[in-house]
Amino acid sequence: MNRTRWTAAAGLVAALVLPLSACSLGEDKEASASDCPWKADTSVTGKIRIGYQKIPNGDVVVKDQRILESCLPNATVEWSNFASGGDVIQAFGGGSLDLGLAGSSPSTKALSAPLDLPVKVVWIHDVIGEAESLVVRDPAITDIKGLKGKTIATPFGSTAHYSLLQAITDAGEDPADYKLVNSEPEQVAPAWTKGDIDAAWIWDPTLSELKKEGGTVILSSADTAAAGKPTYDLGLASTSFIEANPKVLEVWAKAQDYAVEQILTDPDKAAESVAIEVGVTPEEAKAQFAGLTYLRAADQAKTEWLGKKLGEDLHATAEFLLTQDGIDAVAGPDVYAAGVDPSGAAAAGK
Repeated sequence: MNRTRWTAAAGLVAALVLPLSACSLGEDKEASASDCPWKADTSVTGKIRIGYQKIPNGDVVVKDQRILESCLPNATVEWSNFASGGDVIQAFGGGSLDLGLAGSSPSTKALSAPLDLPVKVVWIHDVIGEAESLVVRDPAITDIKGLKGKTIATPFGSTAHYSLLQAITDAGEDPADYKLVNSEPEQVAPAWTKGDIDAAWIWDPTLSELKKEGGTVILSSADTAAAGKPTYDLGLASTSFIEANPKVLEVWAKAQDYAVEQILTDPDKAAESVAIEVGVTPEEAKAQFAGLTYLRAADQAKTEWLGKKLGEDLHATAEFLLTQDGIDAVAGPDVYAAGVDPSGAAAAGK
């Protein structure tokens, strides 16, 4: 499994995030304060650097509907697309992001040695279920043991990779007996078409593409969650950004909560935004909502989630990653507990 070590200089860059009020402005804004679902905050005058992924959750709804741009009309919101959570973590290590989406597995790596990055989990974008699944080419294969010796593609270091390894070990098998290949989502479908892989544990829209080409789902992250190994898409923020910009973090969390409410109560509207950002039809976007669980801000702040349990889940994830040489050492439970900050969700949920 690839691991990148960042220099002390890169870590220093990550720590030197100034308060937004001290940053310079950039591009003109297309949205006005009147478009904000609540009273806009015109006092923030800086740049917010956000890393996102094309996943059918509230983050892309916020992006497409320009909620942050509307509610912080004098700030510059800079969105950067990443193929996987591992890439997002690398960007945090280089000091080029303030906020970003990564799965629970790469987020755990960020909090563990050798990275030990100054970041915290501030939001649960979704609890992953059938949206990440193991799809096989041969319909005669009905369980993971049937894939021994076969080639399985997944993005290494992702939540999908974590679920795949968990499923193999839970079946009493050795991952070394499987040919696991590291493939980013956009590489999986072409490899499938060419016959280079026998299976993939992947998410939408690639998952839907493989199913359209005759693939059969035999396991999902809902199954591994039911076995006690849940995975999440999480919102991370650099600790320096959190400390310098609590007001901005609250607005960001409020925008995310607004998007979650829209997915839950007006899925047609939310699906239009997801379709644009993810590259699927609105009907496909609505269908993909069913594979994820979305949580309102007030619920996220409770002990069942950001308030306590998520830190415990990250610690459990670290213990498993250590067995797979994914990290160098498991930190104490207090490190993972401290790596979760429910303040933004709590403020947004009032």
